[in-house]
Amino acid sequence: MTDQLKRAISAAKTAQTKDEQAEATRVASSSAGDQTFEMSESSYKTSHTAIRKARRFAMQGLYEWLVTDRRFDIGGNLGWKDNAPHDIAARTRATNAMHTVHIGYYHEMMRDIPEQIEALDTLISQHLDRGLDKLDTVEHAILLIGAYELKNRLEIPYKVVLDEAMKLNNHFGATDAHKLINAVLDKMTVELRSLEVQADSKNKSAAQADAQQPEAQTAAAPETASKADTDVENKPSASTKPRISANNANVKRNRANNTSNAKANISDFKASKKNNTDAKNKD
Repeated sequence: MTDQLKRAISAAKTAQTKDEQAEATRVASSSAGDQTFEMSESSYKTSHTAIRKARRFAMQGLYEWLVTDRRFDIGGNLGWKDNAPHDIAARTRATNAMHTVHIGYYHEMMRDIPEQIEALDTLISQHLDRGLDKLDTVEHAILLIGAYELKNRLEIPYKVVLDEAMKLNNHFGATDAHKLINAVLDKMTVELRSLEVQADSKNKSAAQADAQQPEAQTAAAPETASKADTDVENKPSASTKPRISANNANVKRNRANNTSNAKANISDFKASKKNNTDAKNKD
C-alpha cells in the first residue's frame, strides 16, 4: 500500500470522527434545551404568503406551549414541564411539509415570544377588560403574535399586523373574538407605533383634501355654465330681430307718401321755373 493511499484513508477516518463528534454535540445540546434555530435558510420561501403560513404554525405552537409548559409554570407544577418551545418547533417540522413556510420567521417567533412572554403579557393586560386567565387560549396566542410584531418588527406596517391577526382569528378563533383582538391591538398600536399612526393620519388628511378640491371645482362649473347660458339667452339673436316684410302695410303707406311728396316738389319746381321764364319774356 502506497503512502499516498494511507494518507487518504487516514484523512477520511479523521473527517468521519469529526462528523460523529459534531452530531453527538448537536444531539446533546438539543436534549439540554440549548437548541438554536437557523434564521437564514435560503432553501425555504420568504414571500408574504410564506410569512403568513409561519404565523399560522407559530400560533398553533404557542397554543400548545400555553396549555402545557406555560400553564404548568404559572401553576407551579414545574415537574410536569416537558414540552419546550424548541421541541414543539422540531416536532412540527418533522411532521409537516413546511417547504412553503418562512422557517426562519417561524423559529424566531417560537423562540422570542416565549422568552418575552412576561413583557408581552403585560402589554396585553393593559388593554384588556378581564384577566389573562379569563382569556381564551387561541385569542391569547394571536394577541402574543400581534404584540410581538408591533413591539419588535417595526418594518412590518401596523395595518398589516392587525390584518394578519384578523386572518388568524378567522382561521382558528371564535366568531366574535375579532372584536376583542381588534380592540386590544388598536390600543396597543397607539402606544407602540405612535409616530406611524400620526404619519398615516396626516397622509389620510392630505388625501381627503386633494379629493375635495376636484369636487369643489365640479360644483363651481355648473354655476359658471348657468351664467353663460343666461348671457346667451339675454343676447339678441337673428331669430329675435324684427323683420321687414314686402307685404307690410305701413311700409306701403310710407312709400306712397314719399312718392306724393316727390311729385309735389316736381310740380312746384316746374311752376317756379315757368314763372321765372315768363318774367324774363316780359322784360
